[in-house]
Amino acid sequence: MHDLNLIATAVFGVEAVVSRELDWLGYTDKFVENGRVYFKGDLEAICKCNLWLRCSERILINVGQFKAETFEELFQGTKALPWEDWIGEFGAFPVDGKSIDSTLFSVSDCQAIVKKAIVERLKLKYKKDWFSEDGAKYKVEVGLLKNMVTLTIDTSGLGLHKRGYRQQAGDAPIKETLACALLYISHWKPDRVLIDPMCGSGTIPIEAAMIAMNMAPGLKRSFVCENWSQFPRELWEKVRAEAQSAIKTDAKIRIYGSDIDYYTLCLAIDHAKLAGVENVIHLQKMDFRNISSRYKYGFIITNPPYGERLGDKNDADLLYKDMGKFFKTFDTWSFYIIVSSLNFEKLFNRKADKKRKLYNGTLQCNYYQFFGPKPPKTIDKNFEAEE
Repeated sequence: MHDLNLIATAVFGVEAVVSRELDWLGYTDKFVENGRVYFKGDLEAICKCNLWLRCSERILINVGQFKAETFEELFQGTKALPWEDWIGEFGAFPVDGKSIDSTLFSVSDCQAIVKKAIVERLKLKYKKDWFSEDGAKYKVEVGLLKNMVTLTIDTSGLGLHKRGYRQQAGDAPIKETLACALLYISHWKPDRVLIDPMCGSGTIPIEAAMIAMNMAPGLKRSFVCENWSQFPRELWEKVRAEAQSAIKTDAKIRIYGSDIDYYTLCLAIDHAKLAGVENVIHLQKMDFRNISSRYKYGFIITNPPYGERLGDKNDADLLYKDMGKFFKTFDTWSFYIIVSSLNFEKLFNRKADKKRKLYNGTLQCNYYQFFGPKPPKTIDKNFEAEE
């Protein structure tokens, strides 16, 4: 199957990062909307994007789009689409839905109509009146936005932030996809030192190490479309083998994480082992006020505690004040900090060079970016001049 209409979903504020990732993979025929990047690709594109995209939430097949203001229009528009190209005779096809600013506002009714229309379409293909739905899963979503219907099939299964290494999490973890977005937005490069002084269960350092090693984030997990008849086993074997061979085992990496809480740091160490990066990142129990580095021109990227997430807001405010005082000692470094506080710049005692609205789960945050000086061009790539 060639020139499939595909969608890479993303949380608000991360769409441009996902679009850039698609460029890197060679998929340039695309356009961006809120929460989604539409692009063209084939079956191999579905495999590669599930395996390689670090910031996308899911890869969807865009089965069709049309306008519907009545249930009859929704039924007929759905029935006209080629569902038999994907859903087999025994396929299970649960239907989820959402509706925003549309005449058809009852999501449950829309789901029922779409389900019925798909059944009617499949009856014509398979010449039967009842479907057991005990085979491979094809999760369908009907989305209505201002009376425009988009019908998709999910190819990922579990969300793409589920890399497979985080078996447990400390309080208020940051999703892996958002952690990668923070790294990409900062323009951190693997030849620069990176510290997360409040790393919690280790997500930011681990994701940074996987980027530095060119390790595909989906290499240690499976995807629901692997069970579909449209995907030959050989195709998945090929894509996984290419990803495995692309890993840089000799990359020179200086990534550090620390946390004051012993339990969450133990989780970080376990997660690093499961991710296969325990030998390239350095994790230790330490209060951020005690951190030092012999390196210059590094990056501090962190997701500190929020008053809304952890503990007391007053405690968070005091923490931000201490961060502002302490980070001044890293005078050549750049700082990238995601918090929900609207007073963060005042508490940090420095105006951000740039800030970006992002969502950590359902919590609206700002990603505050403080740029340090650029390193001299004479700095040796082997890091000797930075010591």
